[in-house]
Amino acid sequence: MKAGNRKHKSRVNTGLIGIMVFLILFAAGCGAGTTATVNGTARPADPSAEVTLVIGAYSVAKDALGDILPAFKAHWKAQTGQDVTFQESYEASGTQARAIVGGFEADVTLLAMEGDMDKLVKAGLLREDWNSDANRGMVSRSIVVLGTRPGNPLGIRDFNDLTRPGIKILYPNPKTSGGAQWDINAIYGAGLKLSEKATGTKDPAAAKKFLKDIHRNIESMDKSGRASMAAFEYGVGDVIVTYENELLARLAKGVRYDIVVPSSTILIENPAAVVDRNADRHGVREAADGFVEFLRGQEAQQLFAKHGFRPVSEEASAQWKHKFPEPPDLFDINYLGGWDEVRSTLYSKRGVWYQVLAGN
Repeated sequence: MKAGNRKHKSRVNTGLIGIMVFLILFAAGCGAGTTATVNGTARPADPSAEVTLVIGAYSVAKDALGDILPAFKAHWKAQTGQDVTFQESYEASGTQARAIVGGFEADVTLLAMEGDMDKLVKAGLLREDWNSDANRGMVSRSIVVLGTRPGNPLGIRDFNDLTRPGIKILYPNPKTSGGAQWDINAIYGAGLKLSEKATGTKDPAAAKKFLKDIHRNIESMDKSGRASMAAFEYGVGDVIVTYENELLARLAKGVRYDIVVPSSTILIENPAAVVDRNADRHGVREAADGFVEFLRGQEAQQLFAKHGFRPVSEEASAQWKHKFPEPPDLFDINYLGGWDEVRSTLYSKRGVWYQVLAGN
């Protein structure tokens, strides 16, 4: 009788243990995002479960994302029944890319330039074909322009005016800021354009001198485009070299500046992508993919345009054409040979930019 009771208790205990293990595993699955694998893709098993996306973005995108994230939250809820929350980090583009490589587990990243995305590819965090869509991974555009004090008291009309003695200039530090690299690319490219018009060929030595003559008047180099804009608003400097969208956003908020579009300037293209390794590890792949796709769609493109970015969507571009005039001579990164050539020519340890910094 006693032996029989012991066997019965043993079976009961074993059953309870099995149930407890099942419940623990089930709870762990819910806590991890409640995902199931379908055809090799992580998908939410319970549409009512909440998913958290970690966003690592460059600082200039912060205001636009302030509208885009809630719009995606509503879109995703309507489409899937799933609630999305966000954890957000904003830094200078180069700083943000290094943080993600160093262990910051962003699920989605928006950076200032393709070159910073390349760092994630080399670290094995991002697939090499991340930019295989129709817009090559880009979700917004802008151009490099000049911002002056109201009324343009110094009569700034073009990049060559920045070489005049006594002009105090701001742009961020290219070592930390992707926006700053666009600024330097624009100035160097404008120097190449001037030499090409004068001689019929690009003259790198003339472009370097043009950059050096402008940098001689630098008043401040901050860590990001947003920090540079804040310093300008505080009263530092006479003119800022910056994104067009930064100045348009400030004008929309009632801050008074003049925008000067140089005769030759560069087309800025800003990418976004799912950080594959992190999104898969966190079990949020479907929502992350959905968010990046949303960034390319009409609703997000309209919001980018509202915040001063030039849309990548042809439909949105046509609707906002009145707000974004075409510069007389707009070139892109390919005029400088592409990002690999730019990194080698301008930003390597012995590149043009570091020679200019050293006064050479």
